[in-house]
Amino acid sequence: MGTTVKYDWYQSDTTVTVTVLLKNATDKHYLVTIASNSLRMVADGIEPIVINLWDAVNVENSSHKATPSKVEIKLAKLIGHRWVALEKQEEIAAAESLPKKSNDWDKISKDIEKQEAEEKPQGEDAVQDLFKKIYADANEDTKKAMMKSFYESGGTVLSTNWGEVGSKPVEVKPPDGCEFKKWK
Repeated sequence: MGTTVKYDWYQSDTTVTVTVLLKNATDKHYLVTIASNSLRMVADGIEPIVINLWDAVNVENSSHKATPSKVEIKLAKLIGHRWVALEKQEEIAAAESLPKKSNDWDKISKDIEKQEAEEKPQGEDAVQDLFKKIYADANEDTKKAMMKSFYESGGTVLSTNWGEVGSKPVEVKPPDGCEFKKWK
Protein backbone atom coordinates (compact mmCIF):
# COMPACT_ATOMS: atom_id res chain seq x y z
CA MET A 1 0.00 0.00 0.00
CA GLY A 2 1.17 3.50 -0.79
CA THR A 3 0.88 6.74 1.08
CA THR A 4 -2.12 9.02 0.85
CA VAL A 5 -1.51 12.34 -0.86
CA LYS A 6 -3.43 15.55 -0.29
CA TYR A 7 -5.34 17.34 -2.97
CA ASP A 8 -7.39 20.52 -3.17
CA TRP A 9 -9.60 22.13 -5.77
CA TYR A 10 -10.93 25.47 -6.93
CA GLN A 11 -13.24 26.53 -9.74
CA SER A 12 -14.34 29.22 -12.14
CA ASP A 13 -17.56 29.22 -14.13
CA THR A 14 -15.94 27.17 -16.90
CA THR A 15 -13.23 25.05 -15.21
CA VAL A 16 -12.42 23.04 -12.11
CA THR A 17 -8.76 22.76 -11.13
CA VAL A 18 -7.64 19.88 -8.91
CA THR A 19 -4.18 20.26 -7.39
CA VAL A 20 -2.55 17.04 -6.14
CA LEU A 21 0.47 17.58 -3.87
CA LEU A 22 3.01 15.10 -5.26
CA LYS A 23 6.73 15.89 -5.35
CA ASN A 24 8.63 14.72 -8.43
CA ALA A 25 5.51 13.38 -10.16
CA THR A 26 7.34 12.58 -13.40
CA ASP A 27 9.79 10.36 -11.50
CA LYS A 28 6.84 8.51 -9.92
CA HIS A 29 5.28 7.70 -13.31
CA TYR A 30 1.96 9.37 -12.55
CA LEU A 31 -1.07 8.68 -14.75
CA VAL A 32 -4.24 10.81 -14.88
CA THR A 33 -7.43 9.34 -16.37
CA ILE A 34 -10.27 11.80 -17.00
CA ALA A 35 -13.76 10.52 -17.83
CA SER A 36 -16.93 12.56 -18.25
CA ASN A 37 -18.00 12.02 -14.61
CA SER A 38 -14.85 10.84 -12.86
CA LEU A 39 -11.18 11.53 -12.30
CA ARG A 40 -8.52 8.96 -11.43
CA MET A 41 -4.84 9.48 -10.68
CA VAL A 42 -2.25 6.82 -9.88
CA ALA A 43 1.48 7.07 -9.29
CA ASP A 44 4.26 4.93 -7.83
CA GLY A 45 4.12 4.76 -4.03
CA ILE A 46 0.74 6.50 -3.47
CA GLU A 47 -2.83 5.41 -2.91
CA PRO A 48 -4.89 5.87 -6.10
CA ILE A 49 -7.10 8.96 -6.12
CA VAL A 50 -10.58 8.26 -7.48
CA ILE A 51 -13.12 11.11 -7.58
CA ASN A 52 -16.76 10.80 -8.64
CA LEU A 53 -17.15 14.35 -10.03
CA TRP A 54 -20.04 16.60 -9.03
CA ASP A 55 -21.01 17.18 -12.67
CA ALA A 56 -19.94 16.20 -16.18
CA VAL A 57 -16.72 17.52 -17.77
CA ASN A 58 -15.54 17.84 -21.35
CA VAL A 59 -12.76 15.24 -21.57
CA GLU A 60 -11.24 16.62 -24.81
CA ASN A 61 -10.78 20.13 -23.36
CA SER A 62 -9.42 18.92 -20.00
CA SER A 63 -5.68 18.66 -19.29
CA HIS A 64 -3.03 18.06 -16.63
CA LYS A 65 0.58 19.04 -16.03
CA ALA A 66 3.28 18.25 -13.52
CA THR A 67 5.43 20.78 -11.64
CA PRO A 68 8.22 19.98 -9.15
CA SER A 69 5.76 19.88 -6.21
CA LYS A 70 2.34 19.03 -7.63
CA VAL A 71 0.16 17.77 -10.45
CA GLU A 72 -2.40 20.28 -11.66
CA ILE A 73 -5.47 18.80 -13.37
CA LYS A 74 -7.68 21.29 -15.23
CA LEU A 75 -11.20 19.98 -15.97
CA ALA A 76 -13.39 21.81 -18.51
CA LYS A 77 -16.98 21.97 -17.25
CA LEU A 78 -19.60 20.72 -19.67
CA ILE A 79 -22.18 23.12 -18.20
CA GLY A 80 -20.97 26.52 -17.00
CA HIS A 81 -22.24 26.75 -13.42
CA ARG A 82 -20.77 26.65 -9.91
CA TRP A 83 -20.37 23.23 -8.35
CA VAL A 84 -21.49 22.70 -4.76
CA ALA A 85 -18.62 20.27 -4.18
CA LEU A 86 -15.89 18.49 -6.13
CA GLU A 87 -17.28 15.04 -5.43
CA LYS A 88 -20.82 13.82 -5.76
CA GLN A 89 -21.57 11.88 -2.59
CA GLU A 90 -23.41 8.56 -2.90
CA GLU A 91 -26.36 9.79 -0.79
CA ILE A 92 -26.77 12.86 -3.00
CA ALA A 93 -26.49 10.78 -6.17
CA ALA A 94 -29.10 8.35 -4.84
CA ALA A 95 -31.46 11.19 -3.88
CA GLU A 96 -31.13 12.77 -7.32
CA SER A 97 -32.03 9.50 -9.00
CA LEU A 98 -35.31 9.20 -7.06
CA PRO A 99 -38.44 10.32 -8.88
CA LYS A 100 -39.45 13.87 -8.03
CA LYS A 101 -42.42 14.17 -5.68
CA SER A 102 -45.26 16.30 -6.96
CA ASN A 103 -47.16 18.44 -4.49
CA ASP A 104 -50.91 19.00 -4.30
CA TRP A 105 -50.72 22.77 -3.76
CA ASP A 106 -54.50 23.11 -3.27
CA LYS A 107 -54.39 20.61 -0.39
CA ILE A 108 -51.36 22.34 1.14
CA SER A 109 -53.09 25.72 0.88
CA LYS A 110 -56.25 24.38 2.56
CA ASP A 111 -54.18 22.78 5.33
CA ILE A 112 -52.45 26.10 6.00
CA GLU A 113 -55.76 27.99 6.06
CA LYS A 114 -57.20 25.42 8.46
CA GLN A 115 -54.15 25.70 10.73
CA GLU A 116 -54.34 29.51 10.72
CA ALA A 117 -58.06 29.41 11.53
CA GLU A 118 -57.38 27.13 14.50
CA GLU A 119 -54.70 29.50 15.81
CA LYS A 120 -56.86 32.67 15.61
CA PRO A 121 -58.46 33.73 18.89
CA GLN A 122 -62.24 33.53 19.07
CA GLY A 123 -64.95 35.51 20.90
CA GLU A 124 -63.78 37.74 23.77
CA ASP A 125 -60.10 37.04 23.06
CA ALA A 126 -60.51 38.18 19.44
CA VAL A 127 -62.11 41.47 20.59
CA GLN A 128 -59.35 42.06 23.16
CA ASP A 129 -56.68 41.39 20.50
CA LEU A 130 -58.39 43.87 18.17
CA PHE A 131 -58.43 46.59 20.86
CA LYS A 132 -54.77 45.90 21.71
CA LYS A 133 -53.84 46.26 18.05
CA ILE A 134 -55.80 49.50 17.65
CA TYR A 135 -54.16 50.93 20.79
CA ALA A 136 -50.64 49.83 19.79
CA ASP A 137 -50.94 51.38 16.30
CA ALA A 138 -52.61 54.61 17.49
CA ASN A 139 -51.18 58.14 17.84
CA GLU A 140 -51.07 59.92 21.21
CA ASP A 141 -54.46 61.66 20.85
CA THR A 142 -56.19 58.38 19.99
CA LYS A 143 -54.57 56.66 22.99
CA LYS A 144 -55.70 59.50 25.30
CA ALA A 145 -59.24 59.29 23.89
CA MET A 146 -59.40 55.53 24.42
CA MET A 147 -58.15 55.77 28.03
CA LYS A 148 -60.42 58.72 29.00
CA SER A 149 -63.58 57.32 27.41
CA PHE A 150 -63.13 53.84 28.89
CA TYR A 151 -62.34 55.18 32.39
CA GLU A 152 -65.07 57.85 32.60
CA SER A 153 -67.79 55.59 31.16
CA GLY A 154 -67.04 52.74 33.54
CA GLY A 155 -66.01 50.53 30.64
CA THR A 156 -69.17 51.06 28.59
CA VAL A 157 -67.71 53.42 25.92
CA LEU A 158 -64.47 53.22 23.96
CA SER A 159 -63.81 56.16 21.67
CA THR A 160 -60.79 56.92 19.48
CA ASN A 161 -61.86 60.55 18.77
CA TRP A 162 -60.02 62.93 21.14
CA GLY A 163 -61.87 65.95 19.69
CA GLU A 164 -65.16 64.42 20.85
CA VAL A 165 -64.16 63.14 24.32
CA GLY A 166 -61.35 65.54 25.27
CA SER A 167 -63.50 68.60 26.01
CA LYS A 168 -66.31 67.09 28.14
CA PRO A 169 -66.94 64.13 30.44
CA VAL A 170 -67.92 60.85 28.76
CA GLU A 171 -71.43 59.60 29.54
CA VAL A 172 -72.06 56.07 30.78
CA LYS A 173 -73.88 54.09 28.06
CA PRO A 174 -74.70 50.56 29.25
CA PRO A 175 -75.76 47.99 26.63
CA ASP A 176 -79.48 47.70 25.81
CA GLY A 177 -81.40 45.89 28.53
CA CYS A 178 -78.73 46.62 31.18
CA GLU A 179 -78.67 49.11 34.00
CA PHE A 180 -75.55 50.90 35.25
CA LYS A 181 -75.10 51.08 39.02
CA LYS A 182 -72.40 52.97 40.89
CA TRP A 183 -70.83 51.19 43.81
CA LYS A 184 -70.51 53.11 47.00
